[in-house]
Amino acid sequence: MFCGGELRDFRGRRWASVVLRGAHLIAVISFAATLLRTPPTALPEHAGVAVLISGVLVWLLDLWHRPAHLIEGAGLSMLAKLVLVAAMIAWPELRVPLFWVIVAWSAIFSHAPRSFRNARPGKLRD
Repeated sequence: MFCGGELRDFRGRRWASVVLRGAHLIAVISFAATLLRTPPTALPEHAGVAVLISGVLVWLLDLWHRPAHLIEGAGLSMLAKLVLVAAMIAWPELRVPLFWVIVAWSAIFSHAPRSFRNARPGKLRD
């Protein structure tokens, strides 16, 4: 099945992940600066789109590496955050509150125990 426990890899995947995550963080900071009315360092008019694209690329690389990510809390959480970023682009009046929801959401999932992040919603536990 596609969402099994298998892992896939390729030479350089780890560094590709590091570079994508770094680019995503730069895009998030630029977007935050735009939202908070501070002059950003680069491409302020495209900051939200840069966050969305870099986030989707990180998510896709994680999915490719570990297909089960698609049905686990961390993968679903990342997908939800991407939807919220798309909402921020579509509805400018919601950008600041949604930004803080994403920051809080990210902090919870980044620091939660692995058993929470990798839990599969709806799966019964013995």
